[in-house]
Amino acid sequence: MATLITIAKKTQDVHQNIILHSQFANCHGLIAGATGTGKTVTLKVLAENFSRLGVPVFLADAKGDVSSIAQAGSTNPKFEQRLLSLGIEQINFEASPVIFWDLFGEQGHPIRTTVSEIGPLLLAKILNLNDTQEGVLSAVFRIADDQGLLLIDFKDLKAMLSYVSENAGHLKSEYGNLSPASLGAIQRNLLALADQGGEQFFGEPSLDILDFLQTDSNGHGYINLLAADKLMRTPKLYATFLLWMLSELFEKLPEVGDLDKPKLVFFFDEAHLLFDNSSDDLQQKIEQVVRLIRSKGVGIYFITQSPLDLPESVLGQLGNRIQHALRAFTPKDQKAVKTAADTFRSNPDLNVGEVITQLAVGEALISCLDEQGIPQIVQQGFIMPPHSSFSPLSPEQRKQLMQQSIIAGIYEQAIDRDSAYEILQRKIAESEQQKQSEVAAAEQQKQQQILEKQQAKEQERLEKEQQKATEKAQREREKLTQDIVGNFAKSAARSLGGKTGQTLLRGILGSLFGKR
Repeated sequence: MATLITIAKKTQDVHQNIILHSQFANCHGLIAGATGTGKTVTLKVLAENFSRLGVPVFLADAKGDVSSIAQAGSTNPKFEQRLLSLGIEQINFEASPVIFWDLFGEQGHPIRTTVSEIGPLLLAKILNLNDTQEGVLSAVFRIADDQGLLLIDFKDLKAMLSYVSENAGHLKSEYGNLSPASLGAIQRNLLALADQGGEQFFGEPSLDILDFLQTDSNGHGYINLLAADKLMRTPKLYATFLLWMLSELFEKLPEVGDLDKPKLVFFFDEAHLLFDNSSDDLQQKIEQVVRLIRSKGVGIYFITQSPLDLPESVLGQLGNRIQHALRAFTPKDQKAVKTAADTFRSNPDLNVGEVITQLAVGEALISCLDEQGIPQIVQQGFIMPPHSSFSPLSPEQRKQLMQQSIIAGIYEQAIDRDSAYEILQRKIAESEQQKQSEVAAAEQQKQQQILEKQQAKEQERLEKEQQKATEKAQREREKLTQDIVGNFAKSAARSLGGKTGQTLLRGILGSLFGKR
């Protein structure tokens, strides 16, 4: 059954309520106004009401003051005067159940996702890649899948890009042209995201987005409070996280049609950071998610200073609008006032363009969808007071609530399992080891060849020496023979003597030497 949520009292008659119909709360909304006009109290009032209805809430706390929603409020003379002016006798102070989150793991439970879960298409939009670069990034993811390389954290993706860059020639035949220029552009944009803290966002254990959809023992929806004071200084990471979160919800939640109340409501503070300096493709992606996620029962409320901070394509989808005071000191301010006035269904009793600049703190122009889903005429009213405190939690109080949280201990310890980086590092080490082995084998072969040459030379030297020795021995034998024969001849000549002896000797010698 649908519920009427009282969000304000009419300025002209505080006994008349300005209401939001719960069945149309997922038609998205806008809370706008200059600094100090009451936007934070307004989003607290809405968040508290949704929580009491059993609707979980996600809320980005840009300044750290929304943590006060986790403790019950208390009265004081100024607060009592406010209640009296609104015709409210009393208010039941109570705290809302809160789960604290923080991408940096400092003021809440860490939020992480893996590179594979965010995917190449969404990552390309976030990195503002052109079509060619997006195609190369998709090929990198495909190569990782084909080779069984898990892309979990930032260093996995960087290692994968380096691997593809070094092996682009071998991969070209199967995955197409992987140009160094495109790979270099992707790496540079990743470095820019890393400089803003992107490395902490990618990793495990990755967030189960359904952990946002929980209720406490009283049936109240948990308010998931993201510490965004530090995150706001890194707008690229902030936009990356919010867009991923919406995309995850769209993928995981079923179509639900019309419900009596939303399944989940998001409040995006400093909403202009989603759109500042973003590409047309990224804006189209955000617009698409905002348009389609309504059918999943999810409502999105943007909090910003001026309606001009949002693209018209997004602004046109916001059915529930709360406009706090705007200042019109400059031409740009005057344009913002006119834009804000033109977005409302006109009220013949109100000069909206004039009233916007005169609203008091906590007062707003409000137009929500009626029971037929049609925008109501704009009404001027005072926002209801919150049930929670106005004082932010101390670090000790926040820490205590985190320790008592239903998800305490689930996401705190980072896990770095074997993935692309580790596998590629081992491949590099194995390749280096193989190169060293090949170098050692080549050196050994070279030494073996040198040794064989030395052995061959030594053998040749020995053979020559042997030959020389043989020839020398031969000469010595021949000389010895000649000496023996000569001595014999001389001896014979002396022995025979006379002419007959000499003749006989010559005959013998002639016979011995072949001479006659």
